[in-house]
Amino acid sequence: MTREEKGVIIEELAQKFQTIPFFYITEASGMTVDQVNQLRRMCFERGIEYKVVKNTFIKKALETVAGADFTPFNDTVLKGQSGVMFHAENQKAPAQLIKEFRKTNDKLQLKGASIDASLFIGADQLDTLISLKSRQELIGDIVGLLQSPAKNVVSALQSGGGKLAGILKTLSEREEA
Repeated sequence: MTREEKGVIIEELAQKFQTIPFFYITEASGMTVDQVNQLRRMCFERGIEYKVVKNTFIKKALETVAGADFTPFNDTVLKGQSGVMFHAENQKAPAQLIKEFRKTNDKLQLKGASIDASLFIGADQLDTLISLKSRQELIGDIVGLLQSPAKNVVSALQSGGGKLAGILKTLSEREEA
């Protein structure tokens, strides 16, 4: 592989790391060709991009990402054979795929993941990654919490307004009598 070809691979990978805020690094060593093909097929069906890349390329590409520190990956995650999974829309999709694939083949391992520049290292983080809420889900929860008190106030004012009108009507009827 020429220096230019290596540079192109690193540049493409760096572009993905900068544009997609979440990615998963896996290890699939020891898998047969059929098992790797099955994994790739599952990735394709779910819109997940899966690439096997040299660790040095991943490291160099991560160094170009502004505003994020991926150095904790260097000692633990970027060892052995590495594959990178990207999904542009759903941060949970790769984690769900890994968990489902592991039901039939335990050779696929999660080495690490980055979700909005938060690092998750180790296979034991898989369930945590699946249960994480996306940014949109969190914003929706916050908006719902903020709207709840406002709805209660409006409801109280509307019901209280009817009660107040009833009290005033009763008082005015008493005065007339």
